[in-house]
Amino acid sequence: MFESNPLIAFLLKLWNGFVSYLPTLLIALIVFVAGCILNSFIMKLMGKGLEKSRLDKTIHKFLNSLVKIALMAFILIIVLTVLGIPMDSIIAVISSAGIAVGLAMQSSLSNVAGGFMVLIGRTFKVGDYVEIGGKEGTVDEISILSTKIITPDNKDIYIPNGTVVNSVVTNFSAEKARRIDQIYGISYDNDVRKAIKVIEDVIASNDMIHNDPAPFVRLTECAGSSLNIVVRVWADSADYWTVYFDLLESVKEAFDKNDIVIPYNQLDVHVVDNK
Repeated sequence: MFESNPLIAFLLKLWNGFVSYLPTLLIALIVFVAGCILNSFIMKLMGKGLEKSRLDKTIHKFLNSLVKIALMAFILIIVLTVLGIPMDSIIAVISSAGIAVGLAMQSSLSNVAGGFMVLIGRTFKVGDYVEIGGKEGTVDEISILSTKIITPDNKDIYIPNGTVVNSVVTNFSAEKARRIDQIYGISYDNDVRKAIKVIEDVIASNDMIHNDPAPFVRLTECAGSSLNIVVRVWADSADYWTVYFDLLESVKEAFDKNDIVIPYNQLDVHVVDNK
């Protein structure tokens, strides 16, 4: 009776086909779930291995992302094979999809290539304080597509690797020592030699300031409202900001004790009486 109705006959045929194909679907689902579990296990094992290895931490997350994508692609190919899709068809689809995705994601592919170039060039590594394209921060992660830096005020900035490769990169942590430059203005009524001696005494009392290269303290400019003294000292890169602020505070305190005035901008006005 049901066979006489074309719609019901079609639905019965569809249902019978689904029932006959259900074991294959279940096997494919089991393979997929098992593959995901195995993928997770491999990634954890790989993470522990990388932690114990001598490889730079810079490439740890990059390798993790790369291997995870490769494993997932491998699992999907196995699942498609279990579903009975011929390997030739799979290869054809992957090739076609690869071309389409490549055309649609040219910028992303350039970021992937940029990631490899960052790792090979070793311009910076995780933990370095850098400036990339006007953005400053500490490098936290280098992934396949982007580089993550954390700013001093704890903001996360993700810079595409393609942009990183094409930008000017300043690495403040690459060298062991950095130079600290400061300028102090004093009043024209003060003794320059005395002010220089006061600053030199402050520098000598700071153990974090290097003696080699020797500190440099000289009069650099006779400005409109002040005599400007330039100070150049060297310290470990890790101590840069500590020395910078310690020096500012200590010099100000020393100036106050020695009656050395840091003047405000001022303008002398001369009134000429033509009468």
